Amino acid sequence: MSLEELSSVLATTKFGEKTKEWLEEQRQANEELNDQLNELQALQRQLEKQEKENGTSQVNEQLKKDLQQARENFNDQVNQQVQQNGESLSQKFFQAFQDTKETKNSLKQLVSGSTAGSGDMELRKVPLKDQLQLAEKITKQTHMKEIAEWAGRLKQIAKLKQKSVHRNNVERSGVSLGNDIEKLLPAELALYSHKSTRIDFLRRFTEGQTLEFETRAKESLGKGPIILCLDQSGSMQRMDTQSKGFALALMSIAKKQKRDFCYIPFSSEYKVYRFLKGKISVQEMMKLSEEFLDGGTNFLMPLQECLSIIEESRFKKADIVFVTDGEARLQHSFINDFQNKKIEKEFSVLSLLIGGGNTNTLEKFSDRVITINDLDEEGSYKAFEI
Repeated sequence: MSLEELSSVLATTKFGEKTKEWLEEQRQANEELNDQLNELQALQRQLEKQEKENGTSQVNEQLKKDLQQARENFNDQVNQQVQQNGESLSQKFFQAFQDTKETKNSLKQLVSGSTAGSGDMELRKVPLKDQLQLAEKITKQTHMKEIAEWAGRLKQIAKLKQKSVHRNNVERSGVSLGNDIEKLLPAELALYSHKSTRIDFLRRFTEGQTLEFETRAKESLGKGPIILCLDQSGSMQRMDTQSKGFALALMSIAKKQKRDFCYIPFSSEYKVYRFLKGKISVQEMMKLSEEFLDGGTNFLMPLQECLSIIEESRFKKADIVFVTDGEARLQHSFINDFQNKKIEKEFSVLSLLIGGGNTNTLEKFSDRVITINDLDEEGSYKAFEI
């Protein structure tokens, strides 16, 4: 689907809305002018009545002054409105252009993956009808626009963290010939830095005959599903848009790595959403963005669901990210069973505790617990390294 077609439809809609606003403003301005005109005509009739009854020499001087002032005010208002008409319409059209640009950018932030420049490409895959439906939500709901902004920001951070992980998973295994600048031996770089040896270096580099480190990827862990357990108890309402942006950023990693993604919002109840290979439809995205459970905090239900998901997964291993700002008790028997399953299925749990508080329960089932103030700080970014 052409993005020009999307831009055209969005622009047409926005221009229509702004034109309607402008016409309403003009209607209101015309009503004000009409009121002034009625006042002016009333003064004029009153003056004419006095002249008819008493003669021009007996007319109230104050009435003449009021009439003259009313005429001047009316003329000034007419001139001002004529001047402002063009300016205000131009401003409305400029705002429509800006709104179109921002809405399209929000769409890309929501649907993009974690790779550079993927926003336009991913948006083209979405049917125009769904694009417009999502655009309408973004336009009418501040909540949705905020989620898009958080998703865009956190996806960029996720991309950087994944690059860092990739670099750390590469080790040197020997020396070979080639012309990859990043792999060149220090001795070759030294030859380039001296004038007497630079030409020979450039010749060998062009021919792919310079010495460079031979690299190979470190043995990677199995890539199982990513499971996000996200606290949606009442106290997490303040972070709703940020946490959903965080969820979409994690999902973008799953999509890039073709890993199943499970999203489990929980409070005193829970729900489960499964996204095969991290792919999410527009309808699912809108549902995810609009839903908030509220209520108390229960750790047992989402953790039990995690075990079920891992049991039936095609993969033996999984990465669980557990996000909460609260505390809840777990029975000792469940914790023992959970730890045994963790060893058997080789999955890991990273818990993010927002706002401090007691970490005792989290430490009993997590491999690592990180205390943070919100999801937009370095500690929370550890989740993007999975």
